[in-house]
Amino acid sequence: MRFWKRFTVCLLCLLLCGAALACSAPNDADARPSVVVTIFPQYDFIRAIAGDLVKLTMLVKPGSEVHGFDPTFSEVSQILHADLFVYVGGESDRWVEDVMQKSDVAVHAVSLLELVETLDEETVEGMQAEQEEESAADEHVWTSPKNAIRIVEALRDELIRLLPEAEATLRENAEQYLAKLRALDERFLDVMQNAKRHTVVFAERFPFRYLCDELGLTYYAALPGCSSNEEVSLSTIAFLIERVREEALPSVFYIEFSDEKTADAIAEATGVKKLLLHSCHNVSKADFESGVTYLDLMQRNAESLREAVN
Repeated sequence: MRFWKRFTVCLLCLLLCGAALACSAPNDADARPSVVVTIFPQYDFIRAIAGDLVKLTMLVKPGSEVHGFDPTFSEVSQILHADLFVYVGGESDRWVEDVMQKSDVAVHAVSLLELVETLDEETVEGMQAEQEEESAADEHVWTSPKNAIRIVEALRDELIRLLPEAEATLRENAEQYLAKLRALDERFLDVMQNAKRHTVVFAERFPFRYLCDELGLTYYAALPGCSSNEEVSLSTIAFLIERVREEALPSVFYIEFSDEKTADAIAEATGVKKLLLHSCHNVSKADFESGVTYLDLMQRNAESLREAVN
């Protein structure tokens, strides 16, 4: 699967790097700097800092699954002609390396994994591990408010590089947003300072390594954060049911776009409540159109976590 994905991207790059296309930008009357990002957190951070000062494009469409993303011919062209390209990095974004290596266009690209101190994705007790997968950095760095602060500071500086004449506005916007992120961080810390429990159970993929590490939470989960598995084994479900019972937990977590089948099974067997913890990878089309933000989702997460640990 990954071979064909990378082969497709390589072919796109070769086609796009022909002299006629690589040397001329798309015909666009919009004179604003073009910023292309892969997923929602980057989109929302840049939207908060720059607003309408840049032409901002998110490649993964609202409501789409992030981990299987494969860029189209048009999307690769957008990347190659962007003034700034922001991506996560890691295993899910290996296709980006192909774009950069096969292209003779110099793209100014920023990887989120290079902006923070990363943690390796891990397989904890009871987790249904991926087969023949090497240890790699956990990609979900934005799930920690502290990491979000570092990322926003770096993106602010990148935007100032693009728009030096708007530096004062960009700094002011960024500082207002950073203040909200600091308040968010304090909100999560307050949740844990008053917590009765320090263990949580996730019924599916686990993209919250950074948040749990920051808050000192012990977790059990069905699958690693970037797992390609779609079905959770019966033995894994049985293990998670036992953890919920032994820890006397009041809830089990599921994530956005889940079919909730595993969470339903655990909740039915134990009588606990299902709670959503949103990874902010992506949002639904309805949420995107209504202007839902990273801060909105993370504040809801703080309240869900408060309910789970009390």
